[in-house]
Amino acid sequence: MPVYTVHAPVATDASLVATDKFAFVRDGFHLWAALFGPLWLAWHRLWLALIGWIVAIAAIEFAMAFFDAGRGTAFFVDVLIALLMGFEGASLQRWTLSRRNWRQLDIVVADDEEAAERRFFDRWTAKQRGLTNDQAAVDRGGPPPTRDVPGQPFSKPPAPPSEIIGLFPQPGASR
Repeated sequence: MPVYTVHAPVATDASLVATDKFAFVRDGFHLWAALFGPLWLAWHRLWLALIGWIVAIAAIEFAMAFFDAGRGTAFFVDVLIALLMGFEGASLQRWTLSRRNWRQLDIVVADDEEAAERRFFDRWTAKQRGLTNDQAAVDRGGPPPTRDVPGQPFSKPPAPPSEIIGLFPQPGASR
């Protein structure tokens, strides 16, 4: 099963409001990074890694031309660079996120990214409920808590309804 690392920007303090900004990075071989290295880097906005890739490829091509390497050697070196890019694509993503002051929150093992998100947020929300007051867990069936302040009519809780409101008739009444 694939392993995902979960990253969040530090400035948001990983609050419930910023969950849409969390990044899930799959570890493992990235086929598109191996086949289309510079396009994959540009697509994922890994600009420094793209500049490094261009400089490295130019230096390697210059060295192969300087030492008069054959076409077979050049092809073998290009395949090795493509494989390296495929295997290290996720590491480049994590490196870029850490440079942008993102922090790693968790590591999740799941079949796909959607399952990883579900598994992570199940664990994360359970941990958040333990740390803070979860307003979503408050019982919404009763009247709101009030203060009994003399002389202020709004401070008394409302009386329970005497009639049933809705589609259901009152018990014992005619239809």
